[in-house]
Amino acid sequence: MPCMETIGQRLKRIRESKGLSQGALASLAGLKSQGTIGNIERETRGYGDSVVDIARVLGVTPDYLRCNETVAAHTNTSPGPDIKGTYPLISKVQAGAWTELCDHFQPGQADEWLPSTKNLGKCGYMLRVEGKSMENPTGKPSFAEGMVLHVNPHLDPVPGNYVVVRRNSTLEATFKRYVLIDGQKYLEAINPDWPKDMKYLPLQPGDEWCGVVVDASLGGLI
Repeated sequence: MPCMETIGQRLKRIRESKGLSQGALASLAGLKSQGTIGNIERETRGYGDSVVDIARVLGVTPDYLRCNETVAAHTNTSPGPDIKGTYPLISKVQAGAWTELCDHFQPGQADEWLPSTKNLGKCGYMLRVEGKSMENPTGKPSFAEGMVLHVNPHLDPVPGNYVVVRRNSTLEATFKRYVLIDGQKYLEAINPDWPKDMKYLPLQPGDEWCGVVVDASLGGLI
């Protein structure tokens, strides 16, 4: 059966049906620039080796993206997870005051809006990990510097959750694991080599919960 749309038309249709911008698709597929997706959709270049990663993100097969209907119809692969929404990637300062900001936050106020397979709620946001306090080279989960956190600010945190908390002393957000020790609330750095005097930070008066981390862009909490 002949393909009823061009390769570029098919890519654009599937991408938009998933709620992804060209930049978001390029980022999730590990491409160096948004221009790669734009050029494929304009049909000034082909997929090359990138078709595998693009198809994985979109939940289709490489042959389907190439408009090879016959092969695609007999594939034994399954669709990828559905995108639940796109959310702003914000700074630590913005996250610290997010409950006041989110209702008035406009698309142009964030450098990036990224997709998530989790429903993060009305005021959901993304936050990039800074530093190595939450990196655990010996196990999982491990949150390397640069990883993007998917944060739901509407959830009530419970011990064991990975949380974002606004520190009253700095008015910025910090990312740690919430733990109870002898009935006292602490924020734990999970890096086993982290200095002992900084590994457990007691919650201070004025600290505010800014959300629970429910996923990360380089993998789930497993």
